[in-house]
Amino acid sequence: MNNKDVANFRKHFKPDHDLMKIFDIFNVYITKDSSDIYHHECHPFIMLEKEQQELYMGNFKKLLTGQFDEKLFELDFQPEAEDPAQLILHSGLQADHVEEWKIQMLRLVEKMLKDVQYSQDRVITFIRGQYFNPTKRRNEEMEVSERDEVYAFHYILCTINKTEQPEETLVFDYVSREFKYTVAVDPIVKLATPESGFLFPCFTDNAADVNHILYAAGKANEPDIRFIEEVLSGTMKATAEQDKAVFEEIIKEVVGEQLDTATLAHVYEEINRFIDEYEEDTPRMDYKDLERVLTSSGVDDVNTEKLERAFQLVTDDVKYELKANSIIPKFTSKSIKINTKVATITVSPQDLNYVRQVNHQGKRYLMIEIEEDVVIEGFTMKTEVL
Repeated sequence: MNNKDVANFRKHFKPDHDLMKIFDIFNVYITKDSSDIYHHECHPFIMLEKEQQELYMGNFKKLLTGQFDEKLFELDFQPEAEDPAQLILHSGLQADHVEEWKIQMLRLVEKMLKDVQYSQDRVITFIRGQYFNPTKRRNEEMEVSERDEVYAFHYILCTINKTEQPEETLVFDYVSREFKYTVAVDPIVKLATPESGFLFPCFTDNAADVNHILYAAGKANEPDIRFIEEVLSGTMKATAEQDKAVFEEIIKEVVGEQLDTATLAHVYEEINRFIDEYEEDTPRMDYKDLERVLTSSGVDDVNTEKLERAFQLVTDDVKYELKANSIIPKFTSKSIKINTKVATITVSPQDLNYVRQVNHQGKRYLMIEIEEDVVIEGFTMKTEVL
């Protein structure tokens, strides 16, 4: 899957949407004290009140929000896992009756609870449904509707949500016309901030891919490795943050610790050009690609031997491939932060050319080339000549 596939799937989570059907919803309540199942219940999703449906829809969309390799991770399944999640989920996907599906989902819950002590009560929510993806884009001039031909996929989605105790409140009773102090005891399920979850199967090239599962972390670059490996029976790949750290270490091995902003800007431009040249969503760079990037950026004394040695030293694998999207800041936004004791400045990678660190009379200065006058609190700054 890629960002476009997920965004297309996510946008259909609306009540009564004809391209997204949710058949059943299964909630399992886990207590923190015993990390055990306290209660579970299953309902046809259509039987829920509309307001309740909308709360859940918001929860599902929030879970699937984020960038790949930061918050969303497409996982391979472990080939020889014990009690593999792939088999459990596939059995649930093929179940003809809701009771059969519930049995398989409870097997997954047992894997989640094994050797875990939760600090807060949890609610694990499963839904099963069918997603319809039109084969053609909408064309108002055609007599045939885009919904006349669709790809249909059955899926299972899971979200894990924390609970919290409600606050003590003061309310006004309109009937008795008095203020009352209330203490609610029912825990609140935090649907707005799902802790984690997954989608099975993945969808690739308009086909269901049961050999992969989409895992969603609660926070960017903080995947739960235990959940991935022991519950989902998946294998974790490098996060975007980890790939960026590897890239930086490789550059330092080849170029050195110091790099001027003009060269760094050229490196980012070349990598962005590399991304644009590839049609695939996540192009990867090996040591040969990085050698071409550095050479084109004007870095001196770069050769294949240096890059091979750097890749081997940093990753222990000379054939390691970096995800190009992960190793550069977002190219069209002010994604680079320059932190100093005096101020924090943000610039885009393409504007890094206008920034210099200079030495004047024994002092270091951050110099930014500008085309217009700088206005501070309504006052135009006076231009000084160094």
